[in-house]
Amino acid sequence: MTKLFMVEFELPEELTEKFIRLIPSQRDFVNRLLAEGKIKSYSLSLDRSRLWVVFAADTEFEVLDTIEQFPLHTYMIPQVQELAFHNAQDMVLQFSMN
Repeated sequence: MTKLFMVEFELPEELTEKFIRLIPSQRDFVNRLLAEGKIKSYSLSLDRSRLWVVFAADTEFEVLDTIEQFPLHTYMIPQVQELAFHNAQDMVLQFSMN
């Protein structure tokens, strides 16, 4: 059964050149997971110190396995929490006046 997990990542204070070069690969990978429905949301703090991701997965182990595939995973410290629910605007039925 698919569950939802909120992962808060602590990011490095100083962004190295290697980190910056990996950002496009990270974005491509995340966009693929968003399209597949494995990630529900992906948010970065304005100061770029924290990242929040809501995953849809069967287990916490599956979430951690996916995180290990992130191009930037060696720079990120994750904290995983299972969610009771996650509401988002795109999950609410919207009616057209047409």
